[in-house]
Amino acid sequence: MFDLVVRSRRAITPEGQVAASVAVVGGTIVSIHPYDAELPAVNDVDLADTVLLPGLVDTHVHVNEPGRTEWEGFASATRAAAAGGVTTIIDMPLNSLPPTVDAAALRVKQAAATGQCHVDVGFWGGAIPGNAADLPALHAAGVFGFKSFLADSGVPEFPPVDAAQLGAAMRAVDALFVVHAEDPDHLHDAASSATYADFLSSRPADAEHAAVATAIEVARTAGRRVHILHLSSASALPLIAKAKAEGVRVTAETCPHYLTLDAGLIPDGATEFKCCPPIRDAANADLLWAALADGLITCVVSDHSPCTPELKRQDTGDFAAAWGGIASVQLGLPVIWTSAQARGFSLADVVSWMASRPAGLAGLAGKGRIAVGADADLVAFDPDAEFVVDAHALHHKNPVTPYAGKTLRGVVRTTWLRGSPVTGAEKAGRFLTREN
Repeated sequence: MFDLVVRSRRAITPEGQVAASVAVVGGTIVSIHPYDAELPAVNDVDLADTVLLPGLVDTHVHVNEPGRTEWEGFASATRAAAAGGVTTIIDMPLNSLPPTVDAAALRVKQAAATGQCHVDVGFWGGAIPGNAADLPALHAAGVFGFKSFLADSGVPEFPPVDAAQLGAAMRAVDALFVVHAEDPDHLHDAASSATYADFLSSRPADAEHAAVATAIEVARTAGRRVHILHLSSASALPLIAKAKAEGVRVTAETCPHYLTLDAGLIPDGATEFKCCPPIRDAANADLLWAALADGLITCVVSDHSPCTPELKRQDTGDFAAAWGGIASVQLGLPVIWTSAQARGFSLADVVSWMASRPAGLAGLAGKGRIAVGADADLVAFDPDAEFVVDAHALHHKNPVTPYAGKTLRGVVRTTWLRGSPVTGAEKAGRFLTREN
């Protein structure tokens, strides 16, 4: 007797789209059968032509708790994640107080998150100037790797590192390092605080290009893995391709906003679009899509980084003063599917970018795939249904998003975490730690 059987004529598995029945016992997928197989189950759910996806894995989420819970928190962020088909998040080490830069701070964050999580949650550590000696113990405590900024992070308690400091951190521990790659020597103040064009020019593609080159060379010298976070500029892609061909262990991700939003269409004063690095033009986005298609960019993650409307300066439209971050953990799947389908990509492609490859980046063998032995993290997804984004109907804490009013395709009907539907009534998320 199975605890749960979920049937779909369109299940997205590692073998592609198949008609299947997924059988679950104790929160784990124990077998996969033909769609119409007779299977004894406590609960048998027939999705018919609604697509069955694996739960998405978002390795780039800023939850901001403890310390800045007016921005976001574990209860709201993970509820939004589940509503968007995301069953695993990995929380970034900054914007919370204290930042997760040593094992004691990790314990503080875990205590704050206890009993609040609707989905499974892991944690990144932070590498900042002067904490290299703390990294081995933090790694042993189970963080998935270490984030660093090469430019100002926006919060004083998480300062940037230079190349020498990044190298010292890499030499201190054999771990995955994930890097915000903008070079401060290429950044400058905008001529105007009100126009998006001036904000964009203040953070040029050259800043990303130079910082990606730095991160690659430090990783090459140290012999470590490095992952380029939220790549927005396609100009850095040849650097990454060359380094990979030379044996450097470098990977890169991008985000829905860099793939689907166009700098030329962002109104002046529309600070909900501000993020760092910035949204660039449509031709640049085309090159990012091409890099996804050929596997040079491996993952699409949200970089969910919300704040209050006041910090977004929506009243003044001041790009210089506004917090840089896009709130989108609930919307990533339909945002990407809307554009991916129009470009001829399949749901199997989307699952690769947003589930299996992010799980692989973090070493989560039991996540991001519909396969025997994996966690029964599943999503019923209607790829043809459309909806208009209502910011006030989203589950993240503050109703600010650049997607407000946009018509998107693809609706999450049900999300299961280890075989149990996520309804908002129970918080069954678990803490995840590095598996090797």
